Amino acid sequence: MKIKVLSLVLLLIGVTSCLKNQVEGVQVLDVSKYEKKMTQPDVQIVDVRTPEEFAEGHLENAINIDITADDFDTKITALDKEKPVMVYCKAGGRSAKASSRLNELGFKNISDLEGGIINWNSENKPIVK
Repeated sequence: MKIKVLSLVLLLIGVTSCLKNQVEGVQVLDVSKYEKKMTQPDVQIVDVRTPEEFAEGHLENAINIDITADDFDTKITALDKEKPVMVYCKAGGRSAKASSRLNELGFKNISDLEGGIINWNSENKPIVK
């Protein structure tokens, strides 16, 4: 009986770990939808990676606000909460945390790049160095 319960628990953990941690009010967009939305007026594109990662290549018109920096909240609240904010990172983990924080801070229109810049690069989309 213990083995069956343990097996069920492990199965549930495995299944739920594959699900995305999607925050209500945040759109997780694939590369093509993200790229299309980037062209809309007043979009604020935020790369939440480290400055070193940002320097290696980033999306056009992106600003760098490092999610791991102590001043993240200060810098992010300088953005306009009424305008769309589009975030991305390397693979999606840090941008998911940033999206959640933006949501908590009252931002209205938040989009997160599914799979981060890794997915962007895999589709040979342009980056700026």
